Amino acid sequence: MTLTTEYTTADGFKLTLNTGLFINNEFVKGASTIETINPSTGQVITSVEAAEAEQVDLAVEAAHKAFYGGWKTSNPRERARLMHKLADLVERDAEELAHIETLDNGKPINDSKRVDVPGFAGQLRYFAGLTDKVHGKVIETEGKLSYTVHEPIGVCGGIIPWNFPLGMLSWKIAPALATANTVVIKTSELTPLSALKIAALVKEAGFPPGVLNIITGYGHIAGDALARHNKVGKIAFTGSTAVGRLIMKAAAESNLKKVTLELGGKSPNIIFDDVQNLDEVVFWARLGIYMNAGQVCCAGSRIFVQEGIYDKFIEKFKALAASGKVDNPFDTATFQGPQISERQFERVMGYIETGKQEGATCLLGGNRVGDAGYFIEPTIFTDVTPKMKIMQEEIFGPVVAVSKFKDVDDVIQMAHDTSYGLAAAVFTSNITRAITVSNALEAGTVWVNCYNLISENAPFGGYKQSGFGRENSVYALENYTQVKAIKINIGLQ
Repeated sequence: MTLTTEYTTADGFKLTLNTGLFINNEFVKGASTIETINPSTGQVITSVEAAEAEQVDLAVEAAHKAFYGGWKTSNPRERARLMHKLADLVERDAEELAHIETLDNGKPINDSKRVDVPGFAGQLRYFAGLTDKVHGKVIETEGKLSYTVHEPIGVCGGIIPWNFPLGMLSWKIAPALATANTVVIKTSELTPLSALKIAALVKEAGFPPGVLNIITGYGHIAGDALARHNKVGKIAFTGSTAVGRLIMKAAAESNLKKVTLELGGKSPNIIFDDVQNLDEVVFWARLGIYMNAGQVCCAGSRIFVQEGIYDKFIEKFKALAASGKVDNPFDTATFQGPQISERQFERVMGYIETGKQEGATCLLGGNRVGDAGYFIEPTIFTDVTPKMKIMQEEIFGPVVAVSKFKDVDDVIQMAHDTSYGLAAAVFTSNITRAITVSNALEAGTVWVNCYNLISENAPFGGYKQSGFGRENSVYALENYTQVKAIKINIGLQ
């Protein structure tokens, strides 16, 4: 049986979609199948093979064999060569990958082409450059020789979300491969298709069998089996805080594997009245919340505007938000695509209704767009209070709450009124204020006079219940290595 299917996108691009589990460099059948849905139409794209515990075990065993079969001691330059080769293939097939990503996820094709696909290749190339730069130290210990080495962990599991399928895949595999680990990735059951295209390129690039395995399955079945597997030495998860707790529990109840978590957020976007160009601020504020239909963990979903410019900001922000085209993501004029699924659509609409019931003013949006797919209007709430659900809980949709503040002390207190700490932003023309507020904010990333700018050479991760561990940059290498101390009594004394 051929584990592929043919599909033509809304703009006429013909795709051959891989649908199998990628284990030991081959596409194989799973225990069952899962339908993947086009969020723009609500119609089935295709069915993909789904892993259960047996298939997870096969993937882990393949990775374990590859690790001890030579990848653990592989030449760093050879790993770099393979990673660069994979990046070359991604760039060669960029148009195809972008179309798969937009089809399966619903993000605008412009974003897939300009952000997601180039970001995948960039991540690979950055970490390929670090393969031979994982160094230990020589330590003086009373005349004896002591030194440290940073060794790979072994089999690393990655469980990735549906909002940035290519991006999150690259964040998990690039540092792991660079540090000589082997990998088993479980994709989201909602967006498996771009990762399965990458799987085919992994084989074409020449990676040894078992080094990188990509499977699809439900989180409570395949994800749980991966998190509990005793031959998995490390698990990396991006997703909700609730599921992050389950990952930690599974790791603790199995082999105490190393865990890194990148979880939810309720990020504050703070705008002071000394900003020089309010139109530019409004541009970044819109990008901060409505990018990817609001389905971004670090979305600026709470905007705090200083009293002196609040009314002007609201006027301009409302106008710009309303101007964005919400439509077919293959239309290059589209700014915002659909929510990922009917379930997520209903969840977001439920928060909008709750906001209204709790007394907030729905200044813009709040409605479905069209009668097909899962599109929601850009939505703005004002007249909010700190303890409203729309101010406290992660909505993960195109919904923002805007509040006034008086001064620095006031807004810091408001910004910290959350259990999350993933990101924040500060807009000001005063450099002292920018630094002071950035230092005070309890967040893993703080943007100043911009929003949602993420690069492979700067760390990303959360404070508080937004998780722990850092992805991207040299900081990520710490999550995929373990330090060994070696002490030598040279003189045998």
